[in-house]
Amino acid sequence: MDIGRVLVVDDENLVCWTLAKMLKRIGSTAEIANSGAEARLKLKSFLPDLVILDAALPDIEGLQLLEEIKLENKDLPVVIMTSNYHSDLAFQAFSLGAEDYIGKPFNVDMVERSIQKIFVKKDLSKEVKPTEKKLRKKYEQDQLVGNCPSMVDLFKTINLCARNDCKTILILGESGTGKELVAHAIHSQSARKNAPLIELNCASIPDKLLENELFGHEKGAYTDAASREVGIFEQAEGGTVFLDEIGDMPLSMQAKILKVIDNRKFRRLGGQEDVETNIRIIAATNQDLAAMVEEGSFRGDLFYRLNMMSIVLKPLRERKKCIPSMVEYFIDRLNKEYGRSVKGISSDALKVLMAHNWPGNVRELRNALERAMMLEQGQILSTDNFCVFPGSEHLREGGCLYGCSLPAESTILLPPEGINIEEVEKEYIKQALSRYDGNQTKAAKCLGMTLDTLRYRRKKFGLEKYPAQPAAISVPEKEDKDRRSAKVVPGK
Repeated sequence: MDIGRVLVVDDENLVCWTLAKMLKRIGSTAEIANSGAEARLKLKSFLPDLVILDAALPDIEGLQLLEEIKLENKDLPVVIMTSNYHSDLAFQAFSLGAEDYIGKPFNVDMVERSIQKIFVKKDLSKEVKPTEKKLRKKYEQDQLVGNCPSMVDLFKTINLCARNDCKTILILGESGTGKELVAHAIHSQSARKNAPLIELNCASIPDKLLENELFGHEKGAYTDAASREVGIFEQAEGGTVFLDEIGDMPLSMQAKILKVIDNRKFRRLGGQEDVETNIRIIAATNQDLAAMVEEGSFRGDLFYRLNMMSIVLKPLRERKKCIPSMVEYFIDRLNKEYGRSVKGISSDALKVLMAHNWPGNVRELRNALERAMMLEQGQILSTDNFCVFPGSEHLREGGCLYGCSLPAESTILLPPEGINIEEVEKEYIKQALSRYDGNQTKAAKCLGMTLDTLRYRRKKFGLEKYPAQPAAISVPEKEDKDRRSAKVVPGK
């Protein structure tokens, strides 16, 4: 196998040096770029066979540069690096064509294996049929996990819905049970898989904009309508529209959605003609729609049309037999995302997870495992990393119901009601930035994290402009010199 030319794009010199040294060892020719502008030049002069790209560059977002690269050469593999995993970022990266996703700090051996796998894939792709490529991609994206009876039944129902091309499907379940994953699975296993799947969260779009988002508008339909724009129903032609949180859709829009389902037609805002559509509508909610129909907050006729084929997702507390297989799956996923090499979980720690009721369902389980893998220094996840479930009823003073106790030498006390660990992290970052007057390098060193990690967390917590810098004040040279030479006398 020939490891070709690799371009490393990152503004951290240590990261670039580490990767360049590894690439040289495995026989690759490597070039370094510390910014987006430099990367654009080297993409043309160096002509790399692979690009390792940081998600946060000083002059451009990594995903924007990824999009540019793919427009120029869609077959050039790109690996995205980031200081911390974020599901939305990962989804965007893969949807734009990224080959892999590496978390920082990374394990060099795992990065090496990822690079070798990419070049092996490039060699094999010349001999692999397109149908085989699509099949492999489908299984790589599969995220529904579980071997308990309820999950087996779910897989059968998904296959049934996909195979029969049901035009309307309703997915019901508590928050965090995986309704979005089910919608994606149905679409990817159906005859519509080559057409778009477009999602819309009905709770996140203001009522006045929802109709425009779904149906689009004609030029001049309203003041700012300078040109015709197509809505989601046209963009998804031949594919699937996933309406999440449909219980929050206003009644006026419910009537229009019902008309689309019945007539397979809709009209753009300001339009005079109906537009025919061939789409599947998958709706999802964590609300009791039947009860909402009785109280008049949801249309009964729309509910019955959507409920023609329904899928009810059980909460995690009712399918705990699936937890071991889910834990194994998430550890494997998080190892790849963070560049870790965690081998598994201790039997005592697994008992802790099995005893918890998981009010946040699978999403809470994943977050708990993600947190544990960030804290764990060894290769086996232990009970020490699973004693805190924010908002859980299982916490009590002096420890938790699993028998974990606070170490005698600990200087940080966990309150009986629990804490929001992200708020604690945000507060410490603010204190470090204030201490060093916004100097990110010193703040990162104080917090024991890389500069890239600090940058990510500042953006995540909305602290990019913190602390606010005071306006510059002009000081006469002599006065400034006198001030710097003055001694400070205590008490004066």
